Amino acid sequence: WYQRRVREAVVSTQSTGSSGINAEYGGRSLNPKFKVAPASEMSGNYYFVIVGHHDNPIYEQEHCSRDGQSKKDDYRDLCQFVAHASLDMIGEHMWTTNSMYLKIVDKFNDWNVSAFVTAGKQRFIILHDIKNEDSIRQFFQEVYELYIKTAMNPFYEPNTPIQSQAFHQKVKFLCRRYLI
Repeated sequence: WYQRRVREAVVSTQSTGSSGINAEYGGRSLNPKFKVAPASEMSGNYYFVIVGHHDNPIYEQEHCSRDGQSKKDDYRDLCQFVAHASLDMIGEHMWTTNSMYLKIVDKFNDWNVSAFVTAGKQRFIILHDIKNEDSIRQFFQEVYELYIKTAMNPFYEPNTPIQSQAFHQKVKFLCRRYLI
């Protein structure tokens, strides 16, 4: 369900000849009705996604302190777009280091995009507003262990959405522990 947004980002990147979400949009909000609040007003907000081999979302988790369903939908759409637009930057960074944790690979307004690439080339992406690299690194390490346990399950088919409630609850716990 990201194909339309990803195509728009690719077309925009090709037409401008620039890379990174900030360079493409000059730090402006993608939706004029949706204003991104400063980091001081958004402390503890995050959007976490696991992206598979074919740039398909495998798992999503978000925490937003905003009110109202329409704002939440706009928030989710914006986060999905920014996360997928940063895949090119992640692709560039993953070949320049031996580390699985890539730190902050992109920025959009007050949001930072951190990434973690597994040995199987799945990408863990988190959009966050607070810089705390140690907590984010620990979060990625523990989610990676959970992901390995899930992937080893004989009933799980690789590159399909993770629908396990146990996985969801554990990731939610780790998010509260390290990100909020």
